[in-house]
Parts: sequence; C-alpha cells; structure tokens
Amino acid sequence: MELKNLETWDLWYPGAGPTGLPFARGRLDPATVMWVHAAPKALDVTVRDGIGRVVAEGKRLRREGDYMPLTRLERAGAYITREDRWPTQEDLGSLVILPGGEVGTLTEWWNADDGLEWRWKVEFYNNRR
Repeated sequence: MELKNLETWDLWYPGAGPTGLPFARGRLDPATVMWVHAAPKALDVTVRDGIGRVVAEGKRLRREGDYMPLTRLERAGAYITREDRWPTQEDLGSLVILPGGEVGTLTEWWNADDGLEWRWKVEFYNNRR
C-alpha cells in the first residue's frame, strides 16, 4: 500500500476533560468532503498527507442549530468548514467517518420531515493489496 498517497483525517473532541479526547481517525484516499456520524458539539479536524504534513485544519468547529446525526466537513484549501444538515440525494456516494475512524460510503439516505427518524446505509470496502 502506498501510504504516501493516503490522507489521515483526525477528529478531536476538544470539549472533553481538560485537553479533549480523540473522536475518530481514518486513513483514506484524498477527499474534499467527509461526513461525520454523531459528531460532538465541537470538533477540531486535522488532515495530514501520507508523510504526516498538515494539509488542512479546522479548530473549534461548532454545531449550528439542532442535533443532526450527520455533519458535513468540507476542505477548502488549508481550511475545514462544518455544516450540520441532513444529507440529500446529491450527497450519496460521499464518504462517512464513524466514531473510532472506520470510513465508508453513504449509499442510501432517508429522513422524516419532522427529523424524528431516519434510515441510512453505508458501504465499507477494504483492499489490503
């Protein structure tokens, strides 16, 4: 595996304890959008290239509005932004990182208009070659 071609997305919850806690860390092909399942109220996000250089960051990215089960992170140059919203049909095929760091692809999404229920599918694929 060519690690130099992969990125590491490191998500940190800065509001836990005196110094925060790790939330998720995933290694993947370079991406500009990452959805986060069950993101905390605030996130610090650091994206590193395959040799460990920081290529993008977002600090104290706070939830805006009501809780949503998914949060959209977007990389614009060296910065990460946060948007808390429901996925749409256009978001299918996007990457999703789960707490702990497993990364999959969003394949289906539905939510009730009142936001009290939702159903989704994520596909996971690994290739160890």
